[in-house]
Amino acid sequence: MAAPAQAIPVLLLKEGTTRTVGRDARRTNILAARIIAETLASSLGPRGMDKLLVDSFGSATITGDGATILKEMDVQHPAAKMLVEVAKAQDDEVGDGTTSVVVLAGEFLKNAEELLDSDIHPTIITEGYERALEYLLKEIDKIAVKVDPLDVNVLKEVAKTALSSKVVAQYKDFLADLAVKAVLQVVEKTDDGKYKVDLDNIKIEKKKGESIEETMLINGIVLDKEVVHPGMPKRVENAKIALINAPLEIEKPEWTAKINITNPEQLRAFLDQEAALLKKMVDKIAEVGANVVITQKGIDDLAQHFLAKRGILAVRRVKKSDMEKLAKATGARIVTSIEDLTPEDLGYAGLVEERKVADDKMVFVEECKNPKAVTILVRGGAEHIVDETERALHDALCVIRNVVQEPKIVAGGGAIEIELARRLKEFAKSLGSKEQLAVEAYAEALEKIPTILAQNAGIEPVDAIVELRNRHEKGEVWSGVDVINGKISDMMKLNIIEPAIVKKQTIKSATEAAIMILRIDDIIAAAPPKEKKEKGSEEKTPGFE
Repeated sequence: MAAPAQAIPVLLLKEGTTRTVGRDARRTNILAARIIAETLASSLGPRGMDKLLVDSFGSATITGDGATILKEMDVQHPAAKMLVEVAKAQDDEVGDGTTSVVVLAGEFLKNAEELLDSDIHPTIITEGYERALEYLLKEIDKIAVKVDPLDVNVLKEVAKTALSSKVVAQYKDFLADLAVKAVLQVVEKTDDGKYKVDLDNIKIEKKKGESIEETMLINGIVLDKEVVHPGMPKRVENAKIALINAPLEIEKPEWTAKINITNPEQLRAFLDQEAALLKKMVDKIAEVGANVVITQKGIDDLAQHFLAKRGILAVRRVKKSDMEKLAKATGARIVTSIEDLTPEDLGYAGLVEERKVADDKMVFVEECKNPKAVTILVRGGAEHIVDETERALHDALCVIRNVVQEPKIVAGGGAIEIELARRLKEFAKSLGSKEQLAVEAYAEALEKIPTILAQNAGIEPVDAIVELRNRHEKGEVWSGVDVINGKISDMMKLNIIEPAIVKKQTIKSATEAAIMILRIDDIIAAAPPKEKKEKGSEEKTPGFE
């Protein structure tokens, strides 16, 4: 008699594959995302704590920057990895708000879990979240204050707000000033009357030593290179710069060639011809009036000698990105053939000089007339201080760029989140279906940002939220958590301001991440590959030989 069909096992997946379905799958994903969010929560705001991360090689990173923490953490869970990706996207897109985006996503999921436990279908929750997001993006545009995109004071305050939560916060005035000057130097006006900032035109060069206050902005480019020949001048004023993307060397033929030499005169003639070719190259450079040569390729030893005799300063093997920045700073054109070099291709700098910075020599190309590329040379007492200063400057430059390109600001300190939560609760009342519960859960999640800010500053979070709600009900739109003085204040008056675009991107990214995780109802994980035993090595029982 044939066995019943259900008794025959059907194997679809490989041995060792694990599968989690339905509610268990969601719970696992939500838990993983919440753990990541809780890890970052204590780093939020100016009173947030820093994390010490040690990688598998033993090198340590000390930071409070959300994107850096997540990048250095070796996250394994796939749902947690999604939040890492979201933070990375936030960093690439607007450069700030990385901690907020992860904390918010975790809170959206936590509140969604409570609705799931009440047997509300995930689709209803995700639709409610989408409605809430759509409503909020319009409201942010209504609330945001328009500013002049080139107003130095506004840009400085925005940068200072971004720098407040960094390790180097005590130097925020100094660093904000540098960042604003750098951005305003490279800003360009577009055809439609708006402004554009390409942060690739601001080079950040790091050197350990001195203090953060020795960090400087150079109206030109700093190259982490040295002058190639000791006989060359180390300082050239009124420099005429040739940028060459070609080697000052005799290139070897691509095919293999043999030269049969029968007497010393032939060898002498061969070497003399090489020298003559190199001399011709150097003569051509000198003829067009160049007194500084910067090449992307190599410079032959003999060519270096000829350049030194002509009093020309030369630097070799400069990165392509640095060559492009030099062209923007000095107005030079990069040429790929020395024969084609003309006086019009040369760039200008008031001073090109080799200087010793810490233990290394660097070439400074500065005093350019109207450089569209600049350098910030970051100094600091220790390696991690220099690295953290660079990360802080990156965030500051990004927020300044955001305001220049989209000149709308909102107040920080959780003021905008509380106001949006209040408006969202009013909006939820107009919804008739179960979506109303999802929108209310979304609004409560927004209130978590000021709650954590208060918590990190040692303020009683419940009291802070109650007072904030009361003030916002009275129409005090910009009331937020003043973490420095430990009270609720008008954040706009305190100049705690942020670009509106950062808030929009934060809410967008956090909502999309939460929705993506809520939509997953099945996790199929393949078994990890088995490690092969080495031949001849057999397992030994411990304690026995």
